[in-house]
Amino acid sequence: MCTPVDVPVLTSFIKVAKSRRSVKGQFSRRIVSKRLLEHVLEAATWAPSAHNSQPWSFIVIRDKPAKRRLAENMAEAWRRDFEKDKTSSTETERRIAGSIARISNAPVLLVACLTTELTQKYVDEKRKKCEYVIAVQSVAAAIQNLLLAAHESRLGSCWMCAPLFCPETVRETLGIPDHVDPQALLTLGYFKGRIPPPPRKPISETIHVDCW
Repeated sequence: MCTPVDVPVLTSFIKVAKSRRSVKGQFSRRIVSKRLLEHVLEAATWAPSAHNSQPWSFIVIRDKPAKRRLAENMAEAWRRDFEKDKTSSTETERRIAGSIARISNAPVLLVACLTTELTQKYVDEKRKKCEYVIAVQSVAAAIQNLLLAAHESRLGSCWMCAPLFCPETVRETLGIPDHVDPQALLTLGYFKGRIPPPPRKPISETIHVDCW
C-alpha cells in the first residue's frame, strides 16, 4: 500500500513545475545579471547523476556575434539535412531563419554538454552504451533543475536539442574538445507576455500500476 503524499508540502513545487513555459523568442532586452545566472547554474549542479559522476558542463554565451555565428553555422548543417528530406526551399529557409533568430536573439545562450571523461570505463560495448545513456540522463536532470530554477527566478527559457544533429559543427565553432559532447542549447532571459499552457496527458494515461 502506498504512503499518502503530503499534498501541502508539494504545492509550491507543483506550482513552479506547472507554470514553467518554453519561451521561444519573446525575450525582453533586460540584462540577466551574473549573480542570477550563477544561481540557476548552481541549481543544475545539484541534480542527481549516475555514480555521482556529475558529467555535465555548461558553456555560457552572451556575445551577440558569437551567438549569431553559432546559429548560422548550425543552420548550414540543418540545410543539408533538409535537402536530404527533400524539404521545399521555402520551408527550409523559413525554418532556418526562425532558428537563427531564436538562438542569436536570446539574451543568454547556454550549451549543455556531456563530458565523457567523467563516465565509468568498461571493456564491453553493452556497458559502454549503458554508461553513455545514463550520463545523458544525468545531463538532462541538470538541465531540468536549471529550467525550474530559472522559472522560479522569473526568467524564461527554452530547451533545444539542436546540437545533437550537428555536434561537430558546434564543437568546431566553440572550440569544444572531442571528449565533450554538446547535448542541448538553452536560451535564457526575461520575457514579455503570457504563454498558454501546452496540453498534458492525464495521469491516468501515464501511470500503469495502481497503488491507490
